[in-house]
Amino acid sequence: MLNRTSQATFAETSPATRDAQYFEYTSSANPIGAKLISRVPFRNFPPSLYSNGATRVVPLDLSAELGCPGPATSPGLSANFLRINTGDDLTLDPNATSQVFYVIGGAGGVTQNKTSFPFAQGDFFTLPGGAAAVLSANATATLYYVNDAPLLTYLGTTGVSARFAPTLYPAARAQAELSRVSDEPNAGRRNRISVLMGNANFPQTRTVTHVLWAMFGIVPPNSTQKPHRHQSIALDFIAGGNPGVYTLVGTELDEKGDIVNPTRVDWETGMTFVTPPGYWHAHFNETNENAYVIPIQDAGLQTWLRALDIRFAR
Repeated sequence: MLNRTSQATFAETSPATRDAQYFEYTSSANPIGAKLISRVPFRNFPPSLYSNGATRVVPLDLSAELGCPGPATSPGLSANFLRINTGDDLTLDPNATSQVFYVIGGAGGVTQNKTSFPFAQGDFFTLPGGAAAVLSANATATLYYVNDAPLLTYLGTTGVSARFAPTLYPAARAQAELSRVSDEPNAGRRNRISVLMGNANFPQTRTVTHVLWAMFGIVPPNSTQKPHRHQSIALDFIAGGNPGVYTLVGTELDEKGDIVNPTRVDWETGMTFVTPPGYWHAHFNETNENAYVIPIQDAGLQTWLRALDIRFAR
């Protein structure tokens, strides 16, 4: 049997202790404040990234700024534009649990295992991970596409089991549901006029997958949607909006509920921008036309963890 001195020597030289480290708590418990880890950066991605050219995936990659393997648009999500030219196919097989798509334009079809269905402009659809999917275009198709592959890379997880079946949310139904919500008498008093895509497999979170949520929202003409914040990142796609529609983003509110020293993001139809977690953000429409926004977030996971912490300015 080893004595205490021998035990200490063994412990210090054992391979099992090689990676062990110790940190003082108050200087290490907030790694962002201590500048040990980076914040999620602001970034805009224009529609020119996918407006022409070959069939391809266009990653919206911020991995260098985040200090993580890429492609990654946030620590847990990868947003992408897809372009599929007429007659072409594109195969997707990420190590991910959840994939969410919005069809920006064009038409085509998707096949995953034994499930196939067509898609067209304005449709949303989801695919589980764990099996390759083939997307094809019979009229040049562009799509906004988000998956949670960076989360699984961080967790060191492979061999995903599907938690839901491929699911289609047709454009006409999504638009009808949004119109129903926006026509309700108290709609103008709500912080957001939006519908959340849900899935029957996730009744507790009411989200499009167990990790992701997808929201379809409208900002009516000459209106302001007051600030709100949440701990999920928002990867916002602009589905429609003329010059004069914008978002203000910042970390603090003043006594009137307005954002202090905000960053302004001017909308352009077909663009995507990143709203970092925990930041207040408010939408403004100074035009005479409706504007539409589609945030895709990791709020399914955050809601399940009881950590979303969504708050609304008054």
